Amino acid sequence: MNRRRWAGLHWGLRGRLLVAFVLLGAITAAGVAGGIYVQASNVILQKAQDTAVVELTGQVEELFPLHDLPPSQVRLDEIADSLSDRDDTAMAVYGDRASRRSLGPAMISPELRQAVRDGRVAWQRVSYWGEPAVVIGTRLDLTHPNGSPTPSGLEVFTVRSLLPEQQSINRLASMAALTGGLSLVLAMVLALLAANGVLRPVRELGRGAKRLGEGQLATRVEVRGADELADVATTFNETAASLERHVGELRRMEADARRFVADVSHELRTPLAAMTAVADVLDEEAAGLTGDVATAAGLVSQETRNLTRLVNDLVEVSRFDSGAAALALDDVDVAAAVRATLRSRGWVDQVELDLPRDVRARLDPRRLDVIVANLVGNALRHGAPPVTVRLRAEPAWIIVEVGDRGPGVDEQILPHVFSRFFKADTARARSAGSGLGLAIAWENARLHQDGAHRGSLVVANRPDGGALFTLSLPRDARAGAAPESAR
Repeated sequence: MNRRRWAGLHWGLRGRLLVAFVLLGAITAAGVAGGIYVQASNVILQKAQDTAVVELTGQVEELFPLHDLPPSQVRLDEIADSLSDRDDTAMAVYGDRASRRSLGPAMISPELRQAVRDGRVAWQRVSYWGEPAVVIGTRLDLTHPNGSPTPSGLEVFTVRSLLPEQQSINRLASMAALTGGLSLVLAMVLALLAANGVLRPVRELGRGAKRLGEGQLATRVEVRGADELADVATTFNETAASLERHVGELRRMEADARRFVADVSHELRTPLAAMTAVADVLDEEAAGLTGDVATAAGLVSQETRNLTRLVNDLVEVSRFDSGAAALALDDVDVAAAVRATLRSRGWVDQVELDLPRDVRARLDPRRLDVIVANLVGNALRHGAPPVTVRLRAEPAWIIVEVGDRGPGVDEQILPHVFSRFFKADTARARSAGSGLGLAIAWENARLHQDGAHRGSLVVANRPDGGALFTLSLPRDARAGAAPESAR
């Protein structure tokens, strides 16, 4: 995982924890504060209304005994004045007549008036001069000697301001909002602390995994506590230890195998030299041999050359694996070098050439010869005519394309064409050789480099049939040893 992806994951986990804590805090704070606010405001308003009702009832009782019913206008005004004070305004109503001190029809709804006429003490909340208030109404009854009440027809209404209570409710709302805000801040702090506590070992695991991926197999992470993350850290350390042990064993086995191949290849060179000398003698005397002797002599000579080529290829591969392969750079006329490769092997008449003049590059001519010889020889053996070799020049690169009109390469085999000892028997008509030619060509191409850019060799199937190998080499390669092969 690269740094950018890890940073996105890190902030994603932090963000999710933060959002979860904040949502929990917000919902809890809103639920608790909202519930307290609603309950307290209802209690405050209800208490104010009950107090106003009790006060109005007490004031109404002071009006008894009622005289001179129906009351005159003066009496209605007196009743209204007696029920009014600095904070409350009252109105007396008898039938269709009302005191001069009036609340107005907007303050007394038909429902409130009907409830009062029915003999109930009724109230409703209103806005009085832009302030919250409550209008309370009651009916005055006459009591007969037998105790039964009789409506007097006189009704009184009083309005009381609820501004002090509303101010108390507003202060309560402010306290609830402040409490909710503090709860959110606390939730964010707790979320950050929890995120840091959770993400610290996760970050350490990420850094450890990155170092492990870079090849630092001795990487371990510190195990803290005994929770699930500690179990993950323990598993990581155990996995890293097992990986280090297995990779070390594989490296030792690979080194032994490479050393064995190199040693065997070098040891075979001495007897092969003698066998090659004998094969040369047999070739010179081949004209005088007949029958089975001639056949055997030809077979020995051919297999000796094949074995010599295989040993030379193994020695070359061992140089790549050990990092000992180096470039011997020279200024090369690429077209002339390609023609020389084909001419030395007798392939000039078998290949169609498109080689522009004056294409020069700084590269290793021997390794270019090896690459071109392998590609053209592969096309001649396994492809079908015409075999073409084209050269293209770019400002920083030279491109050599070798194509044929054969059956091409099976799509499933394409990724393995440059693997060592790989033989595409199922893709070609027949397969000969050791299976190292294309692998060596690929290594030689990558050996050429210009700064951070390396040469490349790729293969693809042509749309009109056949395989196309494309060699790309920097025009100004730099001398130096090849890194150890990644194969």
